[in-house]
Amino acid sequence: MAHPLMPKATAVWLIDNTALTFEQIADFCELHVLEIQAIADGEVNGGIQGFDPILNGQITREELERCQKDSSARLEMATNNLPKPASKTKGPRYIPVAKRGDKPDAIAWLLKHHHELKDVQIARLIGTTKDTINKVRDRSHWNSPQIQARHPVILGLCSQKDLDAAVEKSGGTQVAVEAQIQSVDELPDRIRTNF
Repeated sequence: MAHPLMPKATAVWLIDNTALTFEQIADFCELHVLEIQAIADGEVNGGIQGFDPILNGQITREELERCQKDSSARLEMATNNLPKPASKTKGPRYIPVAKRGDKPDAIAWLLKHHHELKDVQIARLIGTTKDTINKVRDRSHWNSPQIQARHPVILGLCSQKDLDAAVEKSGGTQVAVEAQIQSVDELPDRIRTNF
């Protein structure tokens, strides 16, 4: 159910401009009846200016008149046929500065073990650019001598679930984290507790 915009200001307007009961106003504004009574008596929120729910499209005049005639009726929010605003995507996730240096290692591992992955998939998994992927691939990366292929899940750059989904989508075979680890001591503390 939709909620009224600025419920206390809407309640002030309904108290001042309608013959609705306190129960009807409390139900519509989702406030307690005693709070509506206190607003009507001027004990609470004396400085709030009323907010007209008809002008802003929360209710219709016909709905208001219907409920004023029948004290047992409840106000219904007006349906709005305007398009809903598009929800924003999460955007790129934050990678701590300490882990950013591990991205080339993860890229090298993915290129070595999952050659079927497209550059776009690698970029999405690791949070990197196609340019960096190409530099790791052709060994023109500024840090090429120190790059070691390491599993991106162990590095904490992506989840095993995301990696498996990308590999499955590209038609490859999955390589588990355990196959890459020689000993449990290589795992970070947060993963080691699961073994």
